[in-house]
Amino acid sequence: MTPENSNPPQAPIANGVTIFFRGSHSAVRQRQTARLIGPMLAAFFLLPAGALYAAPTHAIAMHGQPLHGPGFTHFDYVDPQAPKGGRLTLGALGSFDSLNPLIVKGVPARGLRDYVYESLMARGLNEPFTLYGLIAETIETPDERDWVEFVLRPEARFSDGTPITVEDVLFSHALLRDHGMPNHRTYYAKVTRAQATGPRSVRFDFLPDGDREMPLIMGLMPVLPRHLVDPERFEETGLAIPVGSGPYVVETADPSRRIVYRRDPNYWGAHLAVNRGRYNFDTIAIEYFRDSNALLQAFKKGIIEVRPEDDPARWVRGLDFPALRDGRVVNEEFETGVPAGMSALVFNTRRPLFADPRVRQAMTLLFDFEWLNRNLYFDAYERTQSYFHGSVLASFGRPADAAERALLAPWLERIESGILDGTFRQPVGDESGRNRSNRRQAIALLAAAGYALKNGRLVNAASGQGFTVEILVAEREQQRLSLVYARALRHAGIVARVRLVDSAQYQRRRQNFDFDMVFHHWYNSLSPGNEQLFYWSSAAADDPGSRNYAGIRDEAVNAMIAALIAARTRQELVAAARALDRVLLSGRYVIPLFHLPRQWVARWRRIERPENTSLYGYLIDTWWSRDAGKSAPR
Repeated sequence: MTPENSNPPQAPIANGVTIFFRGSHSAVRQRQTARLIGPMLAAFFLLPAGALYAAPTHAIAMHGQPLHGPGFTHFDYVDPQAPKGGRLTLGALGSFDSLNPLIVKGVPARGLRDYVYESLMARGLNEPFTLYGLIAETIETPDERDWVEFVLRPEARFSDGTPITVEDVLFSHALLRDHGMPNHRTYYAKVTRAQATGPRSVRFDFLPDGDREMPLIMGLMPVLPRHLVDPERFEETGLAIPVGSGPYVVETADPSRRIVYRRDPNYWGAHLAVNRGRYNFDTIAIEYFRDSNALLQAFKKGIIEVRPEDDPARWVRGLDFPALRDGRVVNEEFETGVPAGMSALVFNTRRPLFADPRVRQAMTLLFDFEWLNRNLYFDAYERTQSYFHGSVLASFGRPADAAERALLAPWLERIESGILDGTFRQPVGDESGRNRSNRRQAIALLAAAGYALKNGRLVNAASGQGFTVEILVAEREQQRLSLVYARALRHAGIVARVRLVDSAQYQRRRQNFDFDMVFHHWYNSLSPGNEQLFYWSSAAADDPGSRNYAGIRDEAVNAMIAALIAARTRQELVAAARALDRVLLSGRYVIPLFHLPRQWVARWRRIERPENTSLYGYLIDTWWSRDAGKSAPR
């Protein structure tokens, strides 16, 4: 019998739960107590994994549960019986001078990140943000998500046959944190400790900043071979053939002309559910063209076999050729379920010329979308009204709810009333080409910002300096659009010079923020997160290679991104995304352009595709060649 003041006897239960019996309980009383608490224990063990403790799992969703359980065999947007074999030739505009897609310097060849390098986990593209095991067999993270642990698959290999080890993962983290792209440096610097916890397990601990996306960010980290990469030379551009663990290896690379990927017959991950029905071509070649018309002609001749299209004129008229008429080529349209993203003409607010938001608003008023859409684009485009247009994350047409207003409370006076109540829309032109009403409003805003018209020229009233802007472009279509816009600016006294440069120079100047105005498209998913830091945060404003091309330094933007990253529920994420949308729109940092309501793709019929598509629309890596062999898929 145990005295009253002694430590109570303990009945240990699995997973660290312990039942305490106080006092001199008899065996009968202990059994009665156990019967009483039994239902409570059962309820405890039915709690979701991670509610009180972490448990390894095959997948992780940013919010909610993964769509596919641990026994799934393939994603639902693939054909699991797709044959392997044949070839695919794609086209690209511009050039490349590097085979390293993970650094700022150089222009990397397309496809390297998709075909050669792999990450610990793979994204399911019919869900907002869910990852499934790839190099990592399991992922484990607690409810607070302040650490994550991965267990590597024993069969994972680089293409040279070397096993992928925990040391490779730790090496990749340190390498990309110190020498990688700005987004990688930002993300991976949030790791406070990285350590091996077993022969095949690795753990990362994170800063206590509430960033719940970090376990997924680490799951998407590229894994590089420690035995082949020299950290001291990693940031140098070069054309050495890279070694990764992906389904393809680089067969040949001819700078600025062509890169060819060959499917690795010994690819270690071919049997995985995340890869079934994917990576079906034996070879994928990407041909580079300096001119969009030359690329179009190559497609018409069958040299290029798949052609995404975003030019309505070409879609309606330019693709009318014999192979299309006789059915050897088919035009298709695909719906998507993700935000349209933001295609825009960007103001570089680092320039004094664009420091005043009234100037930026005035120049937005002078952009006549309605006239452009009717006269240049067959009325095929929709105006982009939101950074998350076409999704539940967009603020367009929606008044701010209580959750958004709470987030925006310190900055409510800065948010335009129409943007706050959901009635705002981008300026509407009169379709006449004159745009007189909007021009009058623009000139009034410019006058309030300190500019005046003198002899038909807009000048700074204090200094007398003329208002002159350069629009940097890399493609003929950008040039055409810019020249039309420049004519509209001229009616307001603004001199706009359009400068067409080659893709390499365009890339360098854009990376170094050496421009007045430039074109860019920001992609967005249904689960925005850490990439928004790379797009809009103050920390990225002066970081060459970031995508904060506008040079935004705004505490309200920083706060909304922080709320987005810290969101614990889908509802919290939606509120934070809409609040961020309203702050960015109120800042007038870009002139939103337009987007197609659907994806347009033309393909030669010798290239076939699955019946289903993903939330992201069509996926080339799920297509196959009609000429492929009929052997069972790997």
